[in-house]
Formats: sequence, structure tokens, C-alpha cells
Amino acid sequence: MASTDTLTAGLQEQPLSPELLRKMDAYWRAANYLSVGQIYLKDNPMLDRPLTIEDTKPRLLGHWGTTPGLNFLYVHLNRIIREREQKLMYIIGPGHGGPGLTANTYLEGSYTELYPNIERDRDGIKRLFRQFSWPYGVPSHVAPETPGSIHEGGELGYSLVHAFGAAYDNPDLVVACIVGDGESETGPLATSWHSNKFLNPITDGAVLPILHLNGYKIANPTVLARIPESELESLLRGYGYKPYFITGHEPAIMHQQMAALMDVVFDEIKAIQQHAREKNDATRPAWPMIVMRTPKGWTGPKFVDGKPVEGTWRAHQVPLADVRDTPEHLKQLEDWMRSYKPEELFDAQGTFKAEYADIAPKGELRMGMTPHANGGLLLQPLRLPDFCDYEVKFPSNGAVDVEATKVLGDYLRDVVQSNLAHSNFRVFGPDETASNRLQDIYQVSGKRWIAETEAVDENLTPTGRVMEVLSEHMCQGWLEGYLLTGRHGFFSCYEAFIHIIDSMFNQHAKWLKVTRNIPWRKPIASLNYLLSSHVWRQDHNGFSHQDPGFIDHVASKKSDIVRIYLPPDANTLLSVADHCLRSRNYVNLIIAGKQPAPVWINMDDAIRHCTVGAGIWHWASNDGGGEPDVVMACAGDVPTLETLAAVSILRQRIPELKIRVVNVVDLMCLQPDTEHPHGLPDEDFDRMFTKDKPCIFAYHGYPRLVHTLTYRRTNHDNIHVRGYKEEGTTTTPFDMCVLNDLDRFRLVLDVVLRTPSLTHLREETTQWFYSKRQDHKLYVSQYGEDMPEVRDWRWSGKAHTSASLDTGGDNA
Repeated sequence: MASTDTLTAGLQEQPLSPELLRKMDAYWRAANYLSVGQIYLKDNPMLDRPLTIEDTKPRLLGHWGTTPGLNFLYVHLNRIIREREQKLMYIIGPGHGGPGLTANTYLEGSYTELYPNIERDRDGIKRLFRQFSWPYGVPSHVAPETPGSIHEGGELGYSLVHAFGAAYDNPDLVVACIVGDGESETGPLATSWHSNKFLNPITDGAVLPILHLNGYKIANPTVLARIPESELESLLRGYGYKPYFITGHEPAIMHQQMAALMDVVFDEIKAIQQHAREKNDATRPAWPMIVMRTPKGWTGPKFVDGKPVEGTWRAHQVPLADVRDTPEHLKQLEDWMRSYKPEELFDAQGTFKAEYADIAPKGELRMGMTPHANGGLLLQPLRLPDFCDYEVKFPSNGAVDVEATKVLGDYLRDVVQSNLAHSNFRVFGPDETASNRLQDIYQVSGKRWIAETEAVDENLTPTGRVMEVLSEHMCQGWLEGYLLTGRHGFFSCYEAFIHIIDSMFNQHAKWLKVTRNIPWRKPIASLNYLLSSHVWRQDHNGFSHQDPGFIDHVASKKSDIVRIYLPPDANTLLSVADHCLRSRNYVNLIIAGKQPAPVWINMDDAIRHCTVGAGIWHWASNDGGGEPDVVMACAGDVPTLETLAAVSILRQRIPELKIRVVNVVDLMCLQPDTEHPHGLPDEDFDRMFTKDKPCIFAYHGYPRLVHTLTYRRTNHDNIHVRGYKEEGTTTTPFDMCVLNDLDRFRLVLDVVLRTPSLTHLREETTQWFYSKRQDHKLYVSQYGEDMPEVRDWRWSGKAHTSASLDTGGDNA
């Protein structure tokens, strides 16, 4: 059972009484029976008569191979919960073992409580079977519909990092995380083992990893199942765990050995926590874990058509795939299901017999009903300081430069401070908190670190609220686990590298979409991204660090889930951040620069501006509130700077030109209100952008997204977008704009070329444009910095009152 005598020491020979062994085995058989039935049957759920083709589903979907092992572990964890009153969550990495979790939550009663139409009788079991992988039913994998789950089974690699995210700041919780051996081959999972270096045994709960070795993926063997056990043990010990090994296939023997092993590891977890909490000692322990090796498709068909199935890759999905076409397969299916002896497990009405049902936990101790897996039940609002207190004041618009994210860092510092007593807010980031100018948070809480420290280290502490590790996957996974169990968080990352977690974001967004239609799933805190070190200020890092495409990725999701904000300055960033931290059930994407940049509007204007999402900046316009000749729109901090610089040039060169400046902070307001809840009604959009005037739009990301969002608008054909077009290198800040045609000189030329009344100035302006471009390139080539007229430019307009901001309609 274990790889060394040391690990087997203290294990009881027969920890289960004969009676308890009989009941636990019956419970396991019932779970296996219900699991097989979900995959295959739509009728005759209790095998009251011989199976017929009409009893089976026309499309057989599901995964059997991992399921019996998951069912086996579920019943043993139930015993631990009952005997120790242990609060426990169950996360399974082999997510396609969905029929197992559905079966077990049905047997413990959770499923029927949440879905009353799935009664605990013959008719309920029939509906349980029929809904599985059925149109308008439930998915074949673990999903939001699955009671007790926070982990979507649609993609592998994130179970362990979700488990640790759930355990942080949950001192009484143990998260049992079943890691598949196929899943273990993914990069995120391989890195996730290091999460134990961030788990504080004093203040956090525990994670019990259970590595389930069943030997095969879809069609190939798994790496960890085919290396020597001594090598696997060394690997896991190297990660900092104390592994216990259990191998077998004989149920009676395996039940006794697993029960004994569970007692050992839970005793060790309790001893670790008791020592840490009594001695106030956060020294990282060697947490126990289990490596369980069982046959793939355990208890299923041994052979099909003369070929081995149990213990092979053939058991991965549907072992008997031709039951509707092959009578032998149909008979084999019936024999397989009858091998679990359903007549012993269910009474005449199809109800699970009380003598077996009674060994399950009760109430919220059931894994299907733990409130930790329905985090909205536990969610407490953050205590937030008044963001207006952090306003950056200025004598005139654009007269003061600040690092916007540094100002945000002051605010987040006090958010952390205000919620220290509640232990429900953390900041996550891949080694970039200080780089993104949020380092003031360290004044109240350092970075979580349970590994060794040296004298040169700074801000490392076992109690830190900042989670930093150089893995975007881990930061995202920790945060998801933290949010889904009822807490709040904030994720700061370099813009170009957030793409690493594209697929994780996909899964979380899909989870939120589905849960909106599940009444018992309560809203959780939003997932908040801050992307800084963005594309327009990667002049020092170069092309590899330039990519604003995450905006497009987020924008592709359902409109009731995603929000995208491009605050143009520090005051709007504060307003946006406060709103996002208060929101529920969204993914909020904020893009803001960390370099010194002008503050354009005061806090009163910022609040109004962010509430509507877009507005006319009258203080920068000269259309007198009437019909303009041209609209100059902008979204993003650098595009806003270049737009206003272009406006100042135009007002000097062509003073008679009537210009309207429109700034967009909420990107989704560009869509009609019929497409997105934040969309502007057509009449308000037309009032801002006009129905027929040229609009030069300077945008932070790829231009095509603005066209996608506005294609139904009246004036879409006159909207000309400038944005990032995959040009860049290690260069000056302004040259980044020049290389991508977002610079002020190009915007001036665009206005002249696209405004009908300026036809007579096209040749002259074109010559001026190429002259300014040439001056720029010669200067930066010679001096290595931008021209003084660019570098030192300031908006020269006068400061205005808050009435100088027009939101364009009644939406404010």
C-alpha cells in the first residue's frame, strides 16, 4: 500500500467493522450503478425487466473510466466527515467523471433538495438518467449544475490551484482534490503543486491532494503511471508533500486500506494545524497526500469483443458503445449493471435503502451542500474607503501628471487594511505588484510566503494578503477558487501576458453565464483584472511585450457577463475600480497605464463620465455645443493624450474648425443598448457622435473591435479608427504611436483628409505631416528620446466646472 515502511506505520489492519464495510461497499455499488445508468439508460432505471434497445439512449455520451475511483473516494470522505464532523469540499480534476458526482449527491439527498423534480424514487432515478448528456439536460462533466462543485470539468489542469484558492482564509476547511494522472501532464497542474509554499497552516485550511493513477488518458498511457514508484515518490517529496501510496482492485481489501489511510492523513492534517495554531508557527510542513492506483473502468466490463477493457484506455469513455446495434453488448450492459445488485440497494419504490443512506453526512456537512461550494451564500460585502478621498486635484485640465496605478495602489492599500479583520480580500499577480505601481499595499500587508527567506528579501510574510508567483495560471486559479468560495480579489498583470490564461478566463465566464440561470447558485464577487504595463508604453521591452488583444477575447463573451473599462486618467480609474469591487457575477477588465500621465477631469466629472461610459468633453471641444465639423473620439489613456494633442494642433492651425471631443471609458457602451446592458441608446450615441460627421477614433487596442461594436450605428461608415496594428520595437513612447499611426500628427492628417470642408488644406497638411514625421524620426534617432514639443506638451485650455462634461443623454 505504501512505498516505505515508514509510511505504512500506524495503519490499522481492519479499521472498518464488518457492518460498516458492508454499508460502505453498498453505497459505492449504488454510486457506480447510478453512474452507469446515467451514461446508458433513458428508461427501465431499476431493471424491473430485461433491458431493451428502447431503454437505452440513442447517443451514448459520458466517461466511465475515472468514475468508479471517484465514487470510491467519495464514500470514504463521507466517513471522515461523519466521524470527525469535518468541513470538507470535493474537487475533481478528472472533470468528465461527472456522473459520479451527480450519483453521490443524489444518494446523499443534496441533488433532490436542489432539484425537487429528481425525486428519490424510481421516477426520480429515471429522470436522473435521462437528463444526463441529453438535450436541455445536464452536461456529461462536472459543471455549475453539479451540487458541491466549484470546478468546471471542461478543461484539465486547474483542480489543484482551485483547491488551494478555496483553502486560503478558510481555516476549518479541508479541500480534497482528486488529480487525474492525465491532468498531471498539463503545465498548470505541474506548477500548482507549489501552492503549498503559500498555505499558512495557522490561518488557512488544508488541501489533501489525491493523485488518481488509473494508467491511461483517452488513448495513451499516462506518464506518472509509467514511471517507477520510487521516482514518483521522489518527485512528490521534492514538491514538499508526504505521499502515501495505495494500490489494488479487490473492493474489500481496498476499503479497509483506504479507511486506514484516510485516518492517518486526517490525523496528520489535524496535528499540523494544531501545532501551528498553538505555537503560532507558520513553518511550512510536509502536508500529506495520497497516490491511489486503481484500474481504469474499475468494476466495469473486463473484455468487450474479446479485447481487454477494464484497466485499459478502452474504458475511458463508453466501454460498450454499440448496445443499440449489437445484442451481445446490450446483454453485457445488463449483466454489468446487475452486478451491482440494485435489488439489494433500492427498495420496491426505487428509494435508496435507509440503512445505506444513513452513513452519509447530514445537512451542510454533505459535500453537495457545503456552502463553501456556493460562495454567494457566504459572501460579505467589502468594506471600501471613499474613493473620492483619493482624488488627484489640479489647477487646470491636464496640468498635473501622475502614475494612475500608483494612485489606485493608495486606494487598494486601504481596501486591504479595511478588510484585514475579515480575511476576505486578496491581491493576486505574477511578480508584478510593484512593477504595476501597486506597492503601497505593502505598507499594510506583505506578500504571502511560507518558504525560506533571506536577509535581502523584502515584504515577505506568512500572513501577507498579496499573492505573487510567476505563473499567471496559478494567480488566476487561486483567485477563481477564492471568489467561488465567497471572497473578493483583484488580479494585476502585464497586458501582453494575460493571454496565458485565456482559456481559464473562458471557463470562468462560462461558469458565470450558466449560474445566472441556476436559482440556488448565489452571486459571487466579480473577477477583476487590472492590465497595466500596456501596449503603448512597452517602448523599453519591445515587440514581445505588446499585445492589447485580451480586450477582444473578453468582448467575445456574453454581454451580461463581461465589462471592459479604459479609464483615461487616475480619477476615472479610481471610480471604475470602486465600481468593479462592488459588483457581482461579472468579469471586469480594466486597462490603465503606470507611467506618469495627465489627469484630465476632476472626480465629480469622473463619476458622471464612468456612470454613462462615454461623454463629450466640452472643455476640450470648440463646437460651442452645436453641430461639429468633426468628432475626435478616444478610448484609453495614450489615445486620449494623442487625441487632445491633435486637437490642440488643429485649433491652432485651423481655428474655424468646429471639433467635438468624445471620450469613451466603458467600451461596451459603443454597442446599442439592445446588445449590451451598458450600451448607449441610438439617440444618445447619435447625439455624441452625430449622424453624419466624420469621426476619427483613437483606440487602445486593435481597430477592428470598435468597428464590430459600432457597425449598427447610424454613422458607422464615417467612423475611422486608429489603434494598434502589430508594429513596435524598443523605442521611445511617442515612436510607438508613430509606428502604429496613432500619433497626433496622423490624427491631424486624418481630420483634414476626412472632413469635406477642409479639401483645400489636404495637400498642405499632407506635406506638414510628412515633415513632422521626418523631424520626429531624425530627432529620436539622434537623441534617443522624443522631441521636446512632444515630450513637454501640455493642454493649454482653461479648467472648467463639472458642467463641462456632457454625457450625451438621460443615461446619467
